[in-house]
Amino acid sequence: MLSKIFKPFTFIKMEGKQILRHKFITVIILLFIVGGGYFGCQGLAGDKNAVRYATATVEKGTLIVSVSGSGQVTVLDQVDIKPKVSGDITALYINKDQEVKAGQLLAVLDSGSAQRAVSDAEIALESAKIKLEEFLSPPDAQSLLQAENALAQAERDLEKAKKDYENIEADAESTIAVAYEDGYSDVSNSFFKLPDYMKDLKDVLGTEQSTEEHISAYKLILGSDSLFIQKLLADYDLALDLFNKNFAFFRTVFRDDDRDTIYQLIDDTLETTKVISRALESARHMYDAIVAGSYTRYNISSTIDKMQSKIESDLSSVFSTISSLQKTIDTIDETIQDTPDKIKDAELVLKSAQEKLEDKKLSLEELKAGADPLDIRIQKNIVAQKEVALASAKENLANCYIRAPFDGVIAEVGKAKKGDSVSSSTVLATLITKQEIAEISLNEVDAAKVKVGQKTTLTFDALPEVSMSGKVIEVDTIGTVTQGVVNYGVKIAFDTEEEKVKPGMSVTADIITDAKQDVLVLPNGAIKSQGNSYYVELVEASEEMKQQLLANVSGIILPEPPKQQPVETGLSNDLSTEIVSGLKEGDIVVTSTISPSAAQTTQTRTTQTQGFQIPGMDSGGGQIRSFSR
Repeated sequence: MLSKIFKPFTFIKMEGKQILRHKFITVIILLFIVGGGYFGCQGLAGDKNAVRYATATVEKGTLIVSVSGSGQVTVLDQVDIKPKVSGDITALYINKDQEVKAGQLLAVLDSGSAQRAVSDAEIALESAKIKLEEFLSPPDAQSLLQAENALAQAERDLEKAKKDYENIEADAESTIAVAYEDGYSDVSNSFFKLPDYMKDLKDVLGTEQSTEEHISAYKLILGSDSLFIQKLLADYDLALDLFNKNFAFFRTVFRDDDRDTIYQLIDDTLETTKVISRALESARHMYDAIVAGSYTRYNISSTIDKMQSKIESDLSSVFSTISSLQKTIDTIDETIQDTPDKIKDAELVLKSAQEKLEDKKLSLEELKAGADPLDIRIQKNIVAQKEVALASAKENLANCYIRAPFDGVIAEVGKAKKGDSVSSSTVLATLITKQEIAEISLNEVDAAKVKVGQKTTLTFDALPEVSMSGKVIEVDTIGTVTQGVVNYGVKIAFDTEEEKVKPGMSVTADIITDAKQDVLVLPNGAIKSQGNSYYVELVEASEEMKQQLLANVSGIILPEPPKQQPVETGLSNDLSTEIVSGLKEGDIVVTSTISPSAAQTTQTRTTQTQGFQIPGMDSGGGQIRSFSR
């Protein structure tokens, strides 16, 4: 009975155990599903956390290394023209903005005392040489005397040749100066006469009130279409126009104006005088034609008789003026044309005299055998001293002729004028070169890399559109210390001239200190160091993978880690480095490594069972808290 009563209960109890067992199995299955999903997701996310690599290809190219500095534009050379000796200025050939050539004569000082010093030095030298001759007793006195006389004559010939050579240019200058003075005087004299000629021509044609009356009378006598009258009118109009222009020009020109202006005035005046003479000749021809006919019955006959003699007198005078002006023009032109030939001839004579002197000296020395060597040496030293004194005297004489030291432009003209006394401190003019340069400053590290002749690129703050090339022409040997920093000045010559570039402008120069062509190059970021050696991370991959590496600029995951490849480096700049050995063209290397973020959030998956009791746990129910990785 009891068994029957409890049998249902037992069934219920057994059935409850089975239900509990099924629930436990279900929980285990759910846990495996959740854990598998979590770890599967983590596996799928592994690519995001993998290391990626940015790469570059070893290529051939040109590697250029340069240093940069800034400074200012200035001129290549500038000098104050000063006399080297004191004296009075006898000639001055300097004008502002005048272009001059090296050696061009700019001024002349009074050379009288300098010439006397040369003569005194020549006499002293000759006396020393005579004393030297006394110490020498040649075996053949007659031959020695002849040799000595020949040497003295050769020296005199040489001195004469030198003086002739030096005086050619001065004589030419003097001749031209006199010609210009005479020409200006002739022009001045001409303008005392030319107005009279024009007045006489005007009287031939008639005053303003009687012009038509005179012309009409001439036409009645010679015919209305007379060529004599037409020729006179045409020549007079041309003469009047030239005279007015020439006279206006003459009033603006002064005797001390530049020579080009004086020459133009002389030439213009000559041309005007010739045209006036033609007008006078036309008047004479017209009067000759009138006189040949019947003219005495006209009222103008007395005027014709009076003016005919004046025209004849004017023609005689005007031809004299033309001759004088033409002579001045011819003198100037011939002197300028003949001077170079004279200088060339003088150079040949001077060279011949020098060769003759050397030959005579050699002949004399060969005859001087057996003399006391010590006495000869002492006297020779005296002769040498006298020769130095003579050379110094000649140099002082040459210094009386002040010349341009180089080609350039007269930037400023001093206050000294002809006749003033000047000294070595007097500035006659300031001469500058036309060539501009850049002067920049470099620190001691960069300056050590710079050499004369290196190519340079120049840019200017004020002219952003202008870029010029140049080359280094000078590097300071000694640096300048400013606040503990050593800087060296560098001068750079421009390869071309640019009108926009002015002295004083700020300039920046990039100096190419080294360059190599057709070398293997890599970005600097690809090269790593280890101690004193260098290496790269070389990528070994298939051609297909290499193409993917080159195409992917954001980095790619490599199938295999790169290997360290030792390399030898060469030239380098801020961006690239030359690879001397260890790599070949086309190799791919790592330039940078792109690592996953170091800070990662721990991912947690939490699974909770509610309402299920696990054996061995409290009746409150068991819980599976979490799985973490």
